[in-house]
Amino acid sequence: MSTPPLAGSTTGPTALRPLIDTVLTALHDGARRRNGPLPAGGPDAVTPRMRTTTHPVIPDHGTDPHDALRTLVGALAEGAADPAHPLCAAHLHTPPLALATAADLAASALNPSMDSWDQAPAASALEADITTALAAEIYPHQPSPDALVTTGGTEANQLALLLARERNGPVQTICAANAHHSITRAAWLLGLPEPVVIPAPAGTMDLAALDEALTELHRPLLVTATAGTTDTGQIDPLTDIADLCTTHGAELHIDAAYGGPLLFSPTHRGKVHGLDRAHSVTLDLHKLGWQPASAGILAVPHRAHLDALHHRASYLNADDDTEAGLPDLLGRSLRTTRRPDALKIAVTLKALGRTGLADLIDRTIATAHHLADLITKTPTLDLYDRPTISTVLFRPTNADDHTVATIRRTLLTRGHAVLGRAHTHDRLWLKATLLNPHTTPDDLRTLLDLVDHLAHDLAEGNTLR
Repeated sequence: MSTPPLAGSTTGPTALRPLIDTVLTALHDGARRRNGPLPAGGPDAVTPRMRTTTHPVIPDHGTDPHDALRTLVGALAEGAADPAHPLCAAHLHTPPLALATAADLAASALNPSMDSWDQAPAASALEADITTALAAEIYPHQPSPDALVTTGGTEANQLALLLARERNGPVQTICAANAHHSITRAAWLLGLPEPVVIPAPAGTMDLAALDEALTELHRPLLVTATAGTTDTGQIDPLTDIADLCTTHGAELHIDAAYGGPLLFSPTHRGKVHGLDRAHSVTLDLHKLGWQPASAGILAVPHRAHLDALHHRASYLNADDDTEAGLPDLLGRSLRTTRRPDALKIAVTLKALGRTGLADLIDRTIATAHHLADLITKTPTLDLYDRPTISTVLFRPTNADDHTVATIRRTLLTRGHAVLGRAHTHDRLWLKATLLNPHTTPDDLRTLLDLVDHLAHDLAEGNTLR
């Protein structure tokens, strides 16, 4: 029996077009069946439904490609947390821009491998230009800033600690209690001393405690500050921290995965003043850049700071090829094969420009402030603080932590809303991380009403179903 040809076995436009249509239909149908920001029923409902739909995962004989796409994409969409839904606001999980998603499809279709020039001739040139341009946004006064594309903030932070270690030896990292968990994991992964964690009593790094630590600890020292914390979105006092690092001869890394793109907003860029004082900076454009994951960046003020990543593999960057002018890409990452993630970033910047990106950022932050205003005007809800970026913490008045946790899980299980959680000031808070510029005041009111009604039911002793 002859084997039937597989539709989509090549990635030319003729082969892709009908498959794309199938995918779009499956995405629409799955979202319609879900009918909300999250599938209802929790893991006990979602997991068996997914397994029933997809079984067997590896069949003896394949099925029609369109049927496979309809089945799997539709099931994934039905069971997805939809970041484009205005009531999906738990994490730094952005609704990606349609044009960036389309560019990501083009990257998959062309499939450049960013580990040698002969696999990615144009993509390597594009990546070089976009990383240089992004680095210049952070270090506008340096003659040769540069940046690397990473899988996200975690990888960028790991590379920052690695480069500090290669410059200085086994550095002692100092971070605040508000730092991202990837800092501690990076130190562990690299065999560095466990980070010294100083207090952040107001949500940001305590300067007096930092001064004391820098005075008492042995060098070499690396301070890691945060511009946009995961729990509250607050920004450490970057300029003051940089001054202390200069005084004590310590290096500075700033994890600006969340807050870094504020640089593109004339209204809000002052919040991240001081980024250019750091020896390295992390950005994550699949947050406030609305990119499909992954779209991380590590920027450095001098291109030579990346020399430690140089690596030789004769089949990819032989000496004579490099001397003949072929770009050496292995020093652009610790990974070998990697996708051309710079394409979607470049398409977005080209299409939106500075003003378009600034508009998205400003609208998103304005939405967060509107939510804070609504909470303040609701007598049954407490606001933690005014948002620094787009994270808003709140909780029902007089509720205990168990009630707050129950409200969140009930919203998830019912598929009504996706809120995060943050423990600060010895209390558990509901966390709304707003990243959808199209969220309306009515959407925000609906979210608060859902929380309010559940809190009332629990206070009345009603059983939540």
